[in-house]
Parts: sequence; C-alpha cells; structure tokens
Amino acid sequence: MTDTPQPPVPDGAIHADGSREGGIREDQRLRVLTRSDLAGLDISLADVIATVEDAYRTLHAGQSDNPRKLTVKPADGHSVAYAMLGRDGSRNAVAVKTSYKHGLDKGRDEQHYYTTLTLYDDITGLPLAMMDCARIGSLRTPAVSALLARECAPPGARSALVIGTGTQGRLALPFLLTALPGLDRLMLSGSHPDGIAAVREELRRHFPDREIELVDDLRTASGEADVVVATAGGHTAAAVESDWLRPGTLGILVGHGLAPSTLHEADRVIATSEAQMNVTGVDMADADGTLPPVDAEFPAVVAGAAAGRRTDTERIFAYNSGLVVTDIALGHRFARLAVAQGLGTEVTLWR
Repeated sequence: MTDTPQPPVPDGAIHADGSREGGIREDQRLRVLTRSDLAGLDISLADVIATVEDAYRTLHAGQSDNPRKLTVKPADGHSVAYAMLGRDGSRNAVAVKTSYKHGLDKGRDEQHYYTTLTLYDDITGLPLAMMDCARIGSLRTPAVSALLARECAPPGARSALVIGTGTQGRLALPFLLTALPGLDRLMLSGSHPDGIAAVREELRRHFPDREIELVDDLRTASGEADVVVATAGGHTAAAVESDWLRPGTLGILVGHGLAPSTLHEADRVIATSEAQMNVTGVDMADADGTLPPVDAEFPAVVAGAAAGRRTDTERIFAYNSGLVVTDIALGHRFARLAVAQGLGTEVTLWR
C-alpha cells in the first residue's frame, strides 16, 4: 500500500503550530489582518474581560512595559495622533500602536480615524501580525470600564447610565452586564437615532432579554444611577456635574459627558494610568490648569494591591485611558485566532 499523495505546501503557508515554510525567509514576512479579517473572529465578552484583566495583572507584577504615549496635535485642534510602544511579559510580545483621528472640528460623519497594531514575537524575534486596531479598541475600552465597575461600583449596584452612542457606547452595557449581572436598570443618554439603534442592537445580541431605557433628563438619570459611563464625543452638550450624583456613585470617563467637578470633587480618584490622564485629560483641569492627584492606579486595584472603593458612600471618579499592554494582549489573542483560521495576507515587507 502506498501513502496518499499530499498536495504541495504553498510558499509562506502557516501550519497549526504557527511555523512557516517556503522560499522566503520568515523574518521577511508580515501577516496583515484587515478589519474584515478580524470582524469574522468570534470571541466572548467574558474572554475579552479576562484577557484585559490578565494584561493589568502582568503589568502590575512588573513583567510588562507600558511607556507613556506620544501625542501630536496641531494648534487649531483639527486632528490628533498617538503612538504607543509596549511589551506584554505574559505573552512575550512587543507591539507598536498608532492612532490618528482627523476632523475633530467637524461632525462625526466627516471625521477620519485610522489605528493599527504591529505585533512581534519576543521569543522567536519574528513579526507576528499587523492589524487594524479598531475592533480591538472597541472591545478593550468597554471591557476596562466593566472591570472598573466590578472593582469600584457601590455594593449591590443595580442601575447604570451610559452617555453617548458612538463606538465606545455601543458595547458599554453588554460588558457592564457581563461584569455586574445584578444590574436591572439600563439607561442610555444619546441624541443620534442610528447610534441609539446600534446600542439597542448590541444589547439584544448579547442579552436578548434585556431592554434599554432611553432618558431625556440627564440630571435626574445620573442622580438615579449607581454607575455612570461617559463615552460621548467631543461635541456633546452633556456634562454631568458632581452635585447631580448621589453618594456612592461611580463615574467612569471614557470620552466626554462628565464635567470637571466630578473629578475635582470626587472622594476617590482611580486612573488606568495617572501619567496618561495628565496627558489626555487636560480638558478636565481646573481654572489653574491642574488635575488632582490619583489615589490609585487601576492595575494595582485589579491585582489586589490597592483598594478600588473604601466606603459604600464615597463618590468615585475613574479615568479610563487605554494602556497599550491591553491592546497587545487582545491583539495577540486575535492574531492567534486569525492564524488558526488561515485569515490575513502575508506580505514580504522587508525584502
């Protein structure tokens, strides 16, 4: 009996273990993953939260590196660009993330936004992938808000208010429910019909038995919420003041929607990174241009080295700015899933 002939392995093919074959050297190849490639990958909200949480724990343990982001912005403020370099010690991956948004002085439909993540394997020294980072960011940020809520919300939290219906607002409630399943009142403040419809659709997809309460009176709604997540864009008129919030409320700032008083009059301030808050949170500064000190950074809270909340009644302000180590962790997860499914296109970039 003779063995069944096997088809030849195409140049650059990737095997199940991630190894490559072909005439082109491995260090000359880069796998490019488009937005469409990543859109087809299935990952649960709980998986995303666990991946992000692990990245925080690894960073706090001193096994990862997350330098402060670099920022460039023209004097008229029409655009902003960021560059972030980091290393994930849990996954032995190094990455560079870039983010560029143009048209900040225009409406949402006229803006342009591009973000990419380039990953390298720090064991083999080979490039792992270059990918569109939009989906990673759209998952990572609400996952961080969910973790903040899990660690800092008042005991027995039952109500949540999300301000804004853009990219970050659309998954905020499903992630919050994943981390705090006891929430029974889900409020939304938004003005864009398409965005409101998208928020409802995302909630229905993940929690088909839950409904959203659309609110018009922001002052009343914020005063009835245990958790307020502000994800609105820069043009929003929404600005929740500190004295609107009842004792014990957790306010999480992702984009816009919380007034500076919620920070300056908070009983406790938590930030994913104090250094990054001092760079990207300048719009929350007081009349003298200063920001209050941070009481605890969130990686220490996740690791159990610092308290998220000390009393049931303290109002907590939490600043959610992206740390590149969380992008690396989630990007690495997506890259491995994509390789296993044969997604993406290999290019010989360095030849």
